[in-house]
Amino acid sequence: MSSSLFRRKEIASILSQSGNESDHGSGLKRILTARDLTFFGIAAIIGAGSFSSLGGAVFSGGPGVVVLFLICSIACGFTAYCYAEFASRVPVAGSAYTYAYASFGELMAWIIGWALLMEYSIGNIYVSFSWSDYFTTLLEKFNLGLPAYLTCSYKEASVAIHDNANVPDLVEAWNKAPILLGQKIIFDLPAFIINILITYLVYRGVKESRNFSNAMVMLKLVVIAIVILVGGILIFSRDLWANLTPANVRGEHSFMPNGFGGVMKAVSGVFFAYIGFDAVSVLAEESKNPQRDLPKGMIWSLIICTIIYIILALVLTGSVVYSKFEGIGDPLAFIFEKDNLDIHWMVILIAFCAVIAMTSVLLVFQLGQPRIWMSMSRDGLLPPAFQKIHAKYKTPSFATIVTGIVVGLPILFTDKNFVLDFTSIGTLFAFVLVCGGVLLLPPRPREQGKFHLPNINSQWLFPMITVLACVVISTQFSGYFKELFNGDFTDKKENLDHFFFPNGANKFSTILFWIMMVAMSVLSFLKKLSLIPVLGMMSCLYLLTGMTASNWAWFFGWFAVGLLIYFFYGYKHSRLNHA
Repeated sequence: MSSSLFRRKEIASILSQSGNESDHGSGLKRILTARDLTFFGIAAIIGAGSFSSLGGAVFSGGPGVVVLFLICSIACGFTAYCYAEFASRVPVAGSAYTYAYASFGELMAWIIGWALLMEYSIGNIYVSFSWSDYFTTLLEKFNLGLPAYLTCSYKEASVAIHDNANVPDLVEAWNKAPILLGQKIIFDLPAFIINILITYLVYRGVKESRNFSNAMVMLKLVVIAIVILVGGILIFSRDLWANLTPANVRGEHSFMPNGFGGVMKAVSGVFFAYIGFDAVSVLAEESKNPQRDLPKGMIWSLIICTIIYIILALVLTGSVVYSKFEGIGDPLAFIFEKDNLDIHWMVILIAFCAVIAMTSVLLVFQLGQPRIWMSMSRDGLLPPAFQKIHAKYKTPSFATIVTGIVVGLPILFTDKNFVLDFTSIGTLFAFVLVCGGVLLLPPRPREQGKFHLPNINSQWLFPMITVLACVVISTQFSGYFKELFNGDFTDKKENLDHFFFPNGANKFSTILFWIMMVAMSVLSFLKKLSLIPVLGMMSCLYLLTGMTASNWAWFFGWFAVGLLIYFFYGYKHSRLNHA
């Protein structure tokens, strides 16, 4: 059985099934250039992350969160090269799920497909919450505000009361919520309704054209440019530079007021801002020259978005002191509120544009997930109903309805912070597997005009990087490794433990990270592994050290459910059983 769990799809078989070996026949029409792919990448990246999750990230990391943007962009850059290598070898739609089938085998393909459910469906729950924040802000500016208990989640309001958080809207929601059968009625009504509407549109077969997608990119970039321009001018004119070195709870002024541990606590919010760059890989069948243009589209979109995010984060933290962003889901509009920069027309403009732009993000994500399930169903890993095509609308109708339920129901009982962490941990895990999958691919001869991952031998380089990192950390922070391995995961002292490890989960996962660094150094030396995928794996694993114990518990619980479905259904019904 163990060998059959890792049975692979042959690349030739994947290509023939897609009709992609020729530009004619049943393959999709090749019309996208490198510029189009770059715009698609920006469209996917500039979404709920830039409009919403930046608020929580800034609150955790302060101005120093820009360092995490650089780390995330580097990790995504290495991963992008690995995606590009797969896309060059398997230039078909399907992204990481198809790639895993060709490299790791069926079990890992299922796991990545299950992880993509986190990225697209669970991630869309967060986008729904974010859309709601801007929508309610817009309503309030026209004196049409909803009751507070219909604009937030029950868990957010409960936590705010328990922690005595300074978030008036959440406190009001808890205090004024009606009670039914002894239970306070608190849920995010706009988020729930927009999910129903988007599901209906996707069911009917809404298709975004290339021009519409590019128009949404331009709208989002114009809004962000206005925020940067107006906010930057006001930082200069009102001399708000002190906000970039704020005081922390101990009264110390620093670019990283909560230490590097605080910056790493923002990893979910920052990484979520990059989720979507891998969506470019699903356009392989529609690219004129995927082997050449896909890497360009991914890398250029990452570079452009990283520059935008860094400038935007500096403007946000320069305009308003970082501690005021607690519980803020609409940070771009928030900095222009009356108690901050006080520009009324900017709040209205940003909220209006954000509602339009984030609707397109919801639509794209909700379109993507049913088609992944459809692919898995065609491989026999899910019931045939998931590949059922509506006779009139020509859409995967059943899969679309299930996606709407998966997104809609949790809106009633979860909150944006949980969903943010859950989405980020699943996507990072998928990225680790993509980078690891490249290491398993056999070498191939170089072909003119096709992308080839630069083959940099890591035999000496990666062990040297590991040793150098240990030396630098040991000399600059002499107590780092002592604190890391002292075994006290509940230490609360105001020392290096607070600076690097804000909670025990970070410390435990950091130990595992260093163990993996040593293990990969040994493997690199013995196997002469390619450096870029090794760096991609380790940088994504490092970002995972920012996740808490509860994040990991939910993550493994989620995958336990996925494995049960695979072993009780997918393994028995796989098409490879009948190949």
